[in-house]
Amino acid sequence: CFMQIGRAAHASGISAKMIRHYGAIGLIPSVDRRNSNYCDYSGDYIYQPSFIGRATALGFSIDEIRDLLWLWADDKRSSDEVKKLALEHIKDLNGCISVLQEMRDTLAKLAKSCDGDHRSNCPIIETLEGRI
Repeated sequence: CFMQIGRAAHASGISAKMIRHYGAIGLIPSVDRRNSNYCDYSGDYIYQPSFIGRATALGFSIDEIRDLLWLWADDKRSSDEVKKLALEHIKDLNGCISVLQEMRDTLAKLAKSCDGDHRSNCPIIETLEGRI
């Protein structure tokens, strides 16, 4: 069963624009164009964009997604390889969470120290200006 990109996008849950992007960066194989300049996508083709979309939603980088796709296609893979990649990603996410928490805490302190009244002086602005 072959379909054009609109149907492939609908079936995979990934926009046509993103499917084209994944093809352009080599995450999914390129599809040959017909004489009419349309591309035909096989029914099996929709699994890769869906896989990539779910991996992206979990915050995996393009390089990590390449590795995951390679592992997904390898019937002889060990789950240990996949788990190592996931654990490394969790470590990266924890670092991001820590940075975001610090940012939130700093901004909360600044907001608490701001009177929020009619006067123009504000520790939030003064900190952003570099005066505090």
